[in-house]
Amino acid sequence: MTGPLASLKVLDFSTLLPGPFASLLLADMGAQVLRVESPTRTDLVRVLPPHVDGVSASHAYLNRNKRSIALDLKQAAAVEVVRQLVQDYDIVLEQFRPGVMDKLGIGYQALKAINPRLIYVSITGYGQTGPYKDRAGHDINYLALAGVASYTGRSESGPLPLGVQLADLAGGSLHGVMGLLAAVIQRNVTGEGQHVDISMTDCAFSLNAMAGAGYLAAGVEPEMQKQALNGGSFYDYYRTRDGRWISVGSLEPQFMQQFCAAIGRPELAASGLSAKPEEQQALKRELEIEFEKHDFDELCQRFAQIDACVEPMLSFSEACEHPQAKARGLITEVPRQGLAAQRQLACPIKFSAGLPAPRHVGVEVGAHTAEVLAELGYSEQQITELKASKAAI
Repeated sequence: MTGPLASLKVLDFSTLLPGPFASLLLADMGAQVLRVESPTRTDLVRVLPPHVDGVSASHAYLNRNKRSIALDLKQAAAVEVVRQLVQDYDIVLEQFRPGVMDKLGIGYQALKAINPRLIYVSITGYGQTGPYKDRAGHDINYLALAGVASYTGRSESGPLPLGVQLADLAGGSLHGVMGLLAAVIQRNVTGEGQHVDISMTDCAFSLNAMAGAGYLAAGVEPEMQKQALNGGSFYDYYRTRDGRWISVGSLEPQFMQQFCAAIGRPELAASGLSAKPEEQQALKRELEIEFEKHDFDELCQRFAQIDACVEPMLSFSEACEHPQAKARGLITEVPRQGLAAQRQLACPIKFSAGLPAPRHVGVEVGAHTAEVLAELGYSEQQITELKASKAAI
C-alpha cells in the first residue's frame, strides 16, 4: 500500500508548525518528503516540551514518515546538492520570509530554471507582496489582523487566545496543501509548475466566511456575542452543577424541541433563533438555570439517548477514549527505532483504498544525509568531504 500521493516527491525546508503539518499530511498520504534542515540552526519544535525518551513529542509527531538531510545552505556545495535534488524532487515547500531563499540561491526562479515542472510553495505570515511581507508574526497576530479575533470571545473579557493555532493550521497548512495539490493537477495538464504564495493572514481572513459575507454585502459588522454562532444566541456552552460544560447547538426547530423536552422545559422551544437579541439572552439565562440543576454525567446519559445536537465538552484525554474517535481510528501507533511504538494523532483523511501504515517518528537532524547523497550519485569519499567541510552532516 503506497497511498494516493506516492508519486509526489517533496523537498521541505520549513520549520515550526505550518509547513511541517502540511508536509505531514502529504507524507501520511504517501508522498516522499525529504526535510532539508540546517546543521547549525535547530528547528525549535525539536526542543519543545514535553519530551519522551529525550525527543520532543511534537517533533516526533509532526515529522513522522519524513527523511532528513542536513545542509548548510550558506555553503555552495550544499546549494549544489539542492540544485541536484530538484531535478527529482519537483515540489518545494518553504517557510522563510520573502527573499531569503533567493539570497541563498535556491529561490523559485533559480530552481525553475533547472526544472520547469517545479512547484514551489511558500508559506509566510503575510505573503510575498504588500507592506507587511517582511514583518514578523505569530498565529495570534494573524487572527487579530484578519478580523477573526474581533468577534471571537466574550464582550466582558475580550478575545480568546485559542487552544489550537487556527491561522497556522487551517490557514498555512491546509491551504498550503490545497494550493500544492491544485498546482500538481494543473501541471498534469500543462506540464509546467508554478509558485504558490500562501499567506497565513490571507487564509485567516478567508475564514471569516459567513461573518465576512454579512459585512461586505449587508454592512453588518460582526461583534462579540452578537452573532447567532458566537454567543449571541442560545447556541453556546452551559455549565453543569459539578462545574463541567455541555455544548448546545440545537439550531433547527426539531432539535430545539427535543432539547427543551429533555431538560423539562418544552415551552422554551418556541423561542429558538427566532427570538430577538434581548429574548435570546433571557433564554440563555433560563437554560443556565436548568443546567446548574444537574451533574455532568447525568446530562451526558440523558442527551446520549436523543438526537438534539447536544454533546459534552470533553478534555483531550476523554476525547481520545470516546467511542467515535476509536471507531474512526484517530490515534495510531508509530514505530520508533529500538523503542516501543509511540501513540500519535492519525491522519484524519480516510480513503477506501486505505493508507500506508506509519513508518517512523520524526528522526534526528541529517539522519538520511549519507543515504540521500548516495542516491544522487555521490561517492563515499565525496560524502566524507562534504561532511568534513560541514556543508552537510
